[in-house]
Amino acid sequence: MANRIPLYELHKSFGAHFGVFAGWEAPINYASVLEEHMAVRRNVGVFDLSHMGRLVVEGPDVFKLLDKLVPRVIESERGMMVGPTAFLNEQAGIKDDVMLYNLGDRWLVVTNAVNRNKIVEWLEHNIERLKLHAKVLDKTMEWVMIAVQGPKAVKAIESLGAPKEVLDLKPLRFLENVVFEKARARALIVSRSGWTGEDGFEIIVEASDGEKILRLLHDEGFTFCGLAARDSLRMEMGFLLYEHEIDENVSPVEARYWLVFTPGPKRDCIGCRALVEKLRKGVERVRVGLKLSKKARIVPRKGDKVFVEDVEIGVITSGAYSPILGRSIAQAYVDVRHALLGLKVEVERRGKRYSAKIVEPPFVQPTSTLGKPAL
Repeated sequence: MANRIPLYELHKSFGAHFGVFAGWEAPINYASVLEEHMAVRRNVGVFDLSHMGRLVVEGPDVFKLLDKLVPRVIESERGMMVGPTAFLNEQAGIKDDVMLYNLGDRWLVVTNAVNRNKIVEWLEHNIERLKLHAKVLDKTMEWVMIAVQGPKAVKAIESLGAPKEVLDLKPLRFLENVVFEKARARALIVSRSGWTGEDGFEIIVEASDGEKILRLLHDEGFTFCGLAARDSLRMEMGFLLYEHEIDENVSPVEARYWLVFTPGPKRDCIGCRALVEKLRKGVERVRVGLKLSKKARIVPRKGDKVFVEDVEIGVITSGAYSPILGRSIAQAYVDVRHALLGLKVEVERRGKRYSAKIVEPPFVQPTSTLGKPAL
């Protein structure tokens, strides 16, 4: 049976249509997915992301633990986010791509919903294996995570009116976070981040205070968005989704997921030696973007094949209709020798083939200057 996000009943009262995603019953859409998508690109949209895992890791050895587990140099300065980064297996496959929040005496790890339990076990296993003084607290059911995304995201945050400190977030830089320990909303964490390509903020707060925030945003008339719009937004930016573009059999090199590791990667983290070897030797397949012809009235789906003439060269991992481009787009893994920008290919869907060409994501440029493609 699927879990329900903590504020399920509130979203039901807002008119949300629910579906099951990664074991969670969560809002898929409220009204028109197209309207929700365009609200984020042109104005502002509000998402409840409480299906994602929220793990607090604390103790004197927390920095040592995380430094051993991620292939990226992590900041020791409080108030910085590290992400996206990843936990790797020994072969450099991606166990999960995560965001790390440095809260000073503790760190917050935000995981993909599907990997939450796996990452709890992974962290606890390595604490024991390395004999470190640290512990993991799963706050997923106690805290909620709200994203406010779009060119006018600052205006939306200002409309909350309280806590007072939230009103002065304009100086907050991309991937910076701040903790309001004495704010009305307890354990309030605000970061300038998101998964849409636009400017925006992600708020992590106890469920009771999250309900107040969502009611205020709803009363102000801001557009509430579900996971369907979130997926089309991330696709326009070429962002990666776990169990589609990445999993434990895919390395950051094949995924071209350069942000998850530091250039000239560390060699002492789990999976780092294998990652260095893949960078040195190369890989057989890589992730690319595909832009379909406007005449193609289909959306590619995971598992669809990619061809050059009659030679199968790859497979689709995700597809979506891009409202900005007015055509379908996709991500795929193709043989590295065919990973050529502008190469004309065909996507086979239900026995028919449709024209496309290989392009470099992001497929569109974000409206906001702070939007950052995670490639």
